[in-house]
Amino acid sequence: MILLIQYTLIFASVLILVALGGCVSEHSGIINLGLEGEMVFGALGGALAMKYLSPDSSAIVIIVVSVACAVIAGMLSSALLAVACINFKADQTIVGTALNMLAVAAATVIVKAINTAENPDNVSSEISYVQEKKAFIENINGFEFSWFMPVTVVMLIMIAVLLYKTRTGLRLMACGEFPQAAASVGINVFKMRWLGVLLSGALGGFGGLVYITAGVSQWKFENGVAGFGFLAIAVMIFGQWKPKHIAWAAVIFGMFRALSNVYTGFNFLVALHIPSAIYNMLPYVVSLLVLALTSKRSRAPKAEGIPYDKGMR
Repeated sequence: MILLIQYTLIFASVLILVALGGCVSEHSGIINLGLEGEMVFGALGGALAMKYLSPDSSAIVIIVVSVACAVIAGMLSSALLAVACINFKADQTIVGTALNMLAVAAATVIVKAINTAENPDNVSSEISYVQEKKAFIENINGFEFSWFMPVTVVMLIMIAVLLYKTRTGLRLMACGEFPQAAASVGINVFKMRWLGVLLSGALGGFGGLVYITAGVSQWKFENGVAGFGFLAIAVMIFGQWKPKHIAWAAVIFGMFRALSNVYTGFNFLVALHIPSAIYNMLPYVVSLLVLALTSKRSRAPKAEGIPYDKGMR
């Protein structure tokens, strides 16, 4: 049971961070299907930071530098989406899909090149960060407490305040509802949408780092992030693009994902003789069912996915 709670909280943290990123982007009017790719780039940035940090670095240095590198990598990858979708008005669905495909391929090539340069016999796409991972974890009576858990709560509150209590947030949401009206009162729609996409990349990159440090001490980048970016999109839709609802949805989805990791610890589940693949599929099947049942009640920002044209009325 402790393991189930532990993994539920850490997976929920990943989903909250990434879903909040998608939420901010879509509130600005840009559909971000590239969350999966931004997670991979963020994971790569954080893993490389941990790999090259001095073994004598303090825990706070490891945490700050790794998170900063993950956030920057995520933002840089989201800038590709912003340029294509905001400046060149490309199809947002296609660009997001392309970013996801690019991320895994690019990360695999980069890591293999680094490993081969250090050891010609090592052609794996794996980065190890055994010692550095300890900086993020505190063991409390058998419960592995991750410092990312409280940080996620803080980020959730900050995004909620940003969207609903600040002038910037209200302007950003106006650009996702009726950009022409927003522009008529002097709001720079392009600037607001760039802000939304970059914040989305930062949160997605951060979520990628949290994901790869969740349960292992090394990561094989050709595996990507196991569809967590798409699960986060499901969480965002189920949460109706509202931070407080996203939090509850993330806990539910996180529990189903955690169950695939720890089901062997429950005798009644083992007794059912259900193949492990079924448990691994469970969160994705649940996401499909939830979206199918709730899609009619979903209310996305009205202008999401529509390129802004100053001449439109």
